[in-house]
Amino acid sequence: MRWQRAAVILTVVNLVLLTFNFIEMRAAAQTVPQVLRGRALEIVDAQGRARATLNVQPAGNGHSEIVLFRLINERQRPAVKISTSEEGSGLMLAGGATTRETYAAIDSTGPTNQLHLRNEDGREQLIKP
Repeated sequence: MRWQRAAVILTVVNLVLLTFNFIEMRAAAQTVPQVLRGRALEIVDAQGRARATLNVQPAGNGHSEIVLFRLINERQRPAVKISTSEEGSGLMLAGGATTRETYAAIDSTGPTNQLHLRNEDGREQLIKP
């Protein structure tokens, strides 16, 4: 009879512990991390090709480090680039996937700004304030 009582008590204790663990697991599963940290971020398509990247390029050649965000088209050509550094920042938008030299670039370096436009036929326009 004692072993039956011990078995019942042990079963009740196990059920209490199981319930407590289940409640803790549900609470942990609902916790959302506040920050994603890393040295770089790369988003790939179904074939494993990089389609978007975000990284910090080290300082060199007289320049400070650069934070660079790229959106890459199906032909693996960066179609959008956004960058920033101590010197300034810039935005480049490339033409369609079939173009090679068409782009629009906005550059802000130090106290100066400029807009550089280029068509596929080689015509260019540089706009400064």
